[in-house]
Amino acid sequence: MDATTHDLAQESLTRGLVRLIRSKPVGRDDLEKTALFTLDAVANALAGRNSKPGRKILEWGRTRQGDAGRRAFVMGGLTHILEVDDIHRASVVHTGCVTVPAVFALAAGREVAGETLLRAVLYGFEAACRVGMAVGPAHYRIWHNTATCGPYGSAMAAATILGLDDDQAMHALGNAGTQSAGLWQFLATGAMSKHLHAGRAAEAGVVAGELAALGFTGPPAILEGPTGFFAGACPDADPGAVLRDADAPWQVHLTSIKPWPSCRHTHPAIDAALALAGRADPARIEAVEVLTYGAALDVCDRPVANSEYEAKFSLQHCVAAALQRGGMDFAGFGAEARAAAAPLAKRVTVRTGKAYDTAYPVAWGAGVTATLDDGTRIEASKPQCKGDPEAALSAEEMVAKARGLMRHGGVNDPERVIDGVLALAGGGPAPDLTPLFAYP
Repeated sequence: MDATTHDLAQESLTRGLVRLIRSKPVGRDDLEKTALFTLDAVANALAGRNSKPGRKILEWGRTRQGDAGRRAFVMGGLTHILEVDDIHRASVVHTGCVTVPAVFALAAGREVAGETLLRAVLYGFEAACRVGMAVGPAHYRIWHNTATCGPYGSAMAAATILGLDDDQAMHALGNAGTQSAGLWQFLATGAMSKHLHAGRAAEAGVVAGELAALGFTGPPAILEGPTGFFAGACPDADPGAVLRDADAPWQVHLTSIKPWPSCRHTHPAIDAALALAGRADPARIEAVEVLTYGAALDVCDRPVANSEYEAKFSLQHCVAAALQRGGMDFAGFGAEARAAAAPLAKRVTVRTGKAYDTAYPVAWGAGVTATLDDGTRIEASKPQCKGDPEAALSAEEMVAKARGLMRHGGVNDPERVIDGVLALAGGGPAPDLTPLFAYP
């Protein structure tokens, strides 16, 4: 344990986390990276408007736009709908959908400098990821980390926009944490709850931050206390991870960007399947075996996909469709694609592979082997996903992705939004996105 970590450990974990984050140096490269991730979240939110659950969220929020917490809820829910937002592997937290909405919801109507806005997002990423890295793998089997760890990130982001001091920020994290919730049970029926998780996590931090600004106190030991978060929901928690490696790079640099609109646990298998696509006629494939890590099977072992949403959480569908289509986009999960992929999906078996299981969550990988009708076996292995830091999308690719998402969401002038968000790294003013999330 280094000296900085030792000093922080003498305090409550949330107080130490606030001090750790606020003492880390921020460079121009950190702000530019954060601007790209902010753009990705904004684009996801705008694209999410073009969906059945998105329209329901917008309708619900129609009369609630004056409330910053509810604005954060609406934008947060929209950001997570299409399953193509960012994810931090080691914490299994979708960071952008909980932090960016909180920041823009609070920035609306305030004069917020571009650097302050990006620092708020950067700090929010760091808080959510550090708590997420501490919850332990058992937590994820029942709890959705974005929902449970996200409030700490949105609270840290809110504390930055609101100019809270360290004590107030600690109270904000305490009260955000006591609102943590979000269960995986929605997967059993394909319910829309996952979007509620992201929206609530964004809203919780905003509400906690606003209350802290008024002197409303929260529990300093919300994480490590005997009746706190770890005790209640994390049977194999690693509390030391919250403050460990204080001098490590900002977690935004270790966050992945999704290129495919499905659960991230399907992505390494999709990548491997795409590597095989074109090497054989899909009609000749007799059997497909997918090797991956246990958490991917826990969430995405779904032999039959009866809806678009189920298809996004089905390794079998994703691999079959990737082999057939040679690419994966929104259309790859629609009714026509599901019908076309269903016969092959029934011939896809999934199981854990020791190498992939051992590497998780540091690396999310998979291998796919296809057996043809003449007995020939072709295979591909992807130890990381496209979009991971080791296989990162370029800035140009991220902008192109954002542009495509916004067009999917009906934005007529995506360049205005792109330029406005990216200009934040150079000190540009915070753009007002509120009109874009009004009910049509």
